[in-house]
Amino acid sequence: MNFTKHKPEGIQFQLAPMIDVVFLLLTFFITSTIFAQWETEVDINLPVAETGQTPQRRLGEVIINVYPDGRTVINQREFPPEALAGFLQTVAENDQFSIIIRGDENTPYREIVRVMDLCRQADIFAIRFATGIPEGP
Repeated sequence: MNFTKHKPEGIQFQLAPMIDVVFLLLTFFITSTIFAQWETEVDINLPVAETGQTPQRRLGEVIINVYPDGRTVINQREFPPEALAGFLQTVAENDQFSIIIRGDENTPYREIVRVMDLCRQADIFAIRFATGIPEGP
């Protein structure tokens, strides 16, 4: 007779799947942070300013892209003037916000003034203008 007891194997923590999950989460958060950091339109050519620099993004910041034909785009969504006015009214209800106006270098000044006027009507005074950064020598 065999009276020896067999001990059941202990529960083991599987490390390899946990490492995979951690790396996937890390990749997700890094890419989402990078894409959320600059919600700018690629096909807008900003005018270059000698003192241009890359600013730090602020919480609640809204970037308004203004095209030469007068279209305004926010987060890849086009806003007609009436919808933009309503959007800016909604933004103005937030206490911590600022507006960045990115106008193409060929955008008529009247289109920039139109967006500024809509900001003023919504009582938004924290407005900044985006410029290009001069390229090195």
